[in-house]
Amino acid sequence: MENMLLYQCWKLPALVWINIRTRTNYTSKCDGEITLTSNPAPNLWYLVTILSIDGGGIRGIIPATILACLESQLQELDGDDARIADYFDVIAGTSTGGLVTSMLTAPNDEKRPLFAAKDIKPFYLEHGPKYFHREVCSQAFSPPMRILTNLMQVKRSPSLDAPLADICIGSSAAPTYFPAYFFKNQDKEGKARELNLIDGGVAANNPVR
Repeated sequence: MENMLLYQCWKLPALVWINIRTRTNYTSKCDGEITLTSNPAPNLWYLVTILSIDGGGIRGIIPATILACLESQLQELDGDDARIADYFDVIAGTSTGGLVTSMLTAPNDEKRPLFAAKDIKPFYLEHGPKYFHREVCSQAFSPPMRILTNLMQVKRSPSLDAPLADICIGSSAAPTYFPAYFFKNQDKEGKARELNLIDGGVAANNPVR
């Protein structure tokens, strides 16, 4: 499969991505139509592709819908087994975006994505009203003790490599609505670390900022 760079156009209901190998621009309008443009793309041979998904509670249904549309377009090009995770080097999400990210990347026994993007919207429709029925007033929460990790930190401190389920609960523990999520994690050598996590949106609702 060919690597692609994706960015979102919020003013129009469209997705735009660039084919790195042919350096051709494509525009997809979420209605089954793909338009090939004549504008040549810049040299993109050394790009790292990143998909960033913001937090926002029940509004996670918006990126879920957009990504389901995109994945269906990619499947028309590359086959039914194509998944969003195949086209990005890094996928990051905050709060509800973290839940979407986990569903896009959680592996099955064959080390392929366990869920298709089309599975995420039904999940929100079924469970969203139960968990996202009011706004969270994070401004009323006093400045928290924040744990911000990245891949380099995990390499230096393997005990930060926590199970995906714990990360999802911690990233969605919105202050004033859910309590902070406390748990202990051990690395392969048995070294333990205590983690006390709250909603990632308190630090960065957009994970790339």
